[in-house]
Amino acid sequence: MLSATVGSTLVTFLVTPLDVVRVRLQAQQSPSSLSARSPAFQQLPPGMGITACCREVFWVQNQSQFCVASAPTASAVMDDVIISDCAAEEAQRRSFNSTLDGLRKISRNEGISTLWRGLSPTLVMAIPANVIYFAGYDWLRTSPKSPVYGRFSDAYAPLAAGSIARVIAAIAVNPIEMLRTRMQATSTKEKGVLRATMVGLKEMVSAEGYLTLWRGLTLTLWRDVPFSGLYWWGYEKGRQQLNNLRQQAMPASGPPQNVDMSHGALLTDSFLAGAVSGAIAAFVTTPFDVGKTRQQTALYNSDPNSRKSLQSLPESRAMPRFLWHIYCTEGLNGLFKGWAARCLKVAPACAIMISSYEVGKKMAIAVNERREMKDDA
Repeated sequence: MLSATVGSTLVTFLVTPLDVVRVRLQAQQSPSSLSARSPAFQQLPPGMGITACCREVFWVQNQSQFCVASAPTASAVMDDVIISDCAAEEAQRRSFNSTLDGLRKISRNEGISTLWRGLSPTLVMAIPANVIYFAGYDWLRTSPKSPVYGRFSDAYAPLAAGSIARVIAAIAVNPIEMLRTRMQATSTKEKGVLRATMVGLKEMVSAEGYLTLWRGLTLTLWRDVPFSGLYWWGYEKGRQQLNNLRQQAMPASGPPQNVDMSHGALLTDSFLAGAVSGAIAAFVTTPFDVGKTRQQTALYNSDPNSRKSLQSLPESRAMPRFLWHIYCTEGLNGLFKGWAARCLKVAPACAIMISSYEVGKKMAIAVNERREMKDDA
């Protein structure tokens, strides 16, 4: 538990900026409901929500998602160059073309502290989630009382244990995950984002009940369960290969014998295996991550008092149908939007988390062994 806590804290500070950019990239799209009503808006570039431009050009409090180039009064004289320049500048400011572009524009336009938006709920979520996840995985893999121990071969035990541990952790922290995602998806310089997001969640709960805090859990499980299964399977396979290269006498199957390795060897093996396995699993499961982010942000931005409007959104569909909708409207690029930010975040996060966890666990085992030897003496 202590090892998971230390690893979670370190990883959260390092990778939160990449997570903010990932959420922005995946949530960057024209609203489905508006596109359905106005087909002409489907061809507009992402981020063309230029409400600020409307206020500056037309001197009205226009709250629409798109800036419609029509004068508020017949006598008003508009400069086409000013209108087009304002629209282009605002759209370019809000549109992210890549991970690095997102990091640059967010820090420049909204302040560098925005890159760590959602840090508090991320820490609150990551620590208990990783304690449940890693401690649960170890128990499932090693305890004779677990439903996995002895019932699966060494080839499939990591898949089963990782999937079960992730399901439990995801259910426990999903409300905090929703809070974090909405905070990171908010594009504003104003302070009080946490308070405003909490008020929005409170209104949503009042209108739809507490179960709405687990909205998007199905998509979260579709993303996290295959990710965890692939990650732990790849991690243990990678550790076995590295261990075999370093010492041919080590067992060719079963969990790595961490106690017999030096701290340096354990750190190197777990870091490399965690990074490679995490990057591959993150890339494969990116479509599910896109679907989860779209559902939580799109349904949040719609009218919570209109059940009919929620049901009409593509984001309210079951996960396979919603991902098929993204593929039909945006192609593979839509399904894998933000994959670079996700992989850049997940690979080092997995490497740092698993290596710090493994080394911390080895140190704890050594302390316990010395204590037992002292008690016996």
